[in-house]
Amino acid sequence: MRIIISFLLILFSGLAFSQSSNDILNLLIANKTITQQQADSIRAEAAIKQQETDAARKSFFLTAARQVQITGYNQIRYQTLLERGKKDGFDIRRARLDIKGNITPYFAYRLQTDFVDKPKIIDASADIKLADFFTITAGQFKIPLSMENLTSSNKLEMIDRSQVVEALVARGKDVIGNQNGRDIGIQISGSILKIKGQPLAEYRFAVFNGSGINVADTANEAKDIAGRLILTPVKGLSLGAAYYNGWDKAIKPDVTGKSQSRNRFGIELSYVASRLSVKGEYIKGKDGKTDRTGWYLMTGYFLIPQKLQVLAKYDTYDPNISVGKNISVNYVVGANYNFNTWSRLQAFYTFREEQGPTVSNNYFSVQYQIGF
Repeated sequence: MRIIISFLLILFSGLAFSQSSNDILNLLIANKTITQQQADSIRAEAAIKQQETDAARKSFFLTAARQVQITGYNQIRYQTLLERGKKDGFDIRRARLDIKGNITPYFAYRLQTDFVDKPKIIDASADIKLADFFTITAGQFKIPLSMENLTSSNKLEMIDRSQVVEALVARGKDVIGNQNGRDIGIQISGSILKIKGQPLAEYRFAVFNGSGINVADTANEAKDIAGRLILTPVKGLSLGAAYYNGWDKAIKPDVTGKSQSRNRFGIELSYVASRLSVKGEYIKGKDGKTDRTGWYLMTGYFLIPQKLQVLAKYDTYDPNISVGKNISVNYVVGANYNFNTWSRLQAFYTFREEQGPTVSNNYFSVQYQIGF
């Protein structure tokens, strides 16, 4: 009898408890193979096992014509601002819903929205993967420029992106406005020269409207182009370069039928080991006749593996290299604590230095992130 009950527990704990499972138990009760009490115990234990299995999953799939993966996350931030006239307080940094799916091994799609301020589409793209070395992506997606830009906001080591990335990669301080580092266009990408399953090189080449997200190209007839190449000579170490050539709408075009030039060039380095990480980027941009440049270097170390990470960053940006005394430097220190794979707490203090008049504008940020 004990052998039969043990077998039933193993069987039902590995399956979702369905009507057919109940029918089997009822039949065993009717044949007096097991008692009602033993059947109820099997049902309860199977339900607990199913709950544990569901909790351990990283993703869940909806019942639909094809499999759909829905994920998302919220970021709640509190800031203490030392600059006169600015108020401390809470805000919802991001509230994202991300829908992905693979129709076949060759066709995939993505739709990501953000609900902060007002709902807006962040990503809306379709992929055709013909091979590891050749994938076509069309729609709205991230510009292949800057390692930090291509890192998802819920995977960033620090709360804020670097100054140069915000200013030159279609984000908050770019001349084209905050486009969340994205645009509408088409891209080919892939990985080549794999050694022991690790690609030695990865590339992306894209053509964009250049007008930003969620709008048609109304600025000019010309299109923007971008390209990025990453080399990984050894595991954990990557070196890369990227180039962007485009146009920004201007009152007085410097080329007939186009707007003023908006070009970018960047190089990057990343080394990630089990506990130690070192990352840095240099980006140079030209908007019309104005040259801008900046770079950062960041290092992190896990005091508790996969849990507690301390970080420091040197972050500098020059908005116009032809003008003196306008460079700003941020020194950022802080830590992340990962409760698990979907929840973490971040706390960072930023020391700010600007050439010219002295302004007390350091700030402290705490951000809690939870995902599903």
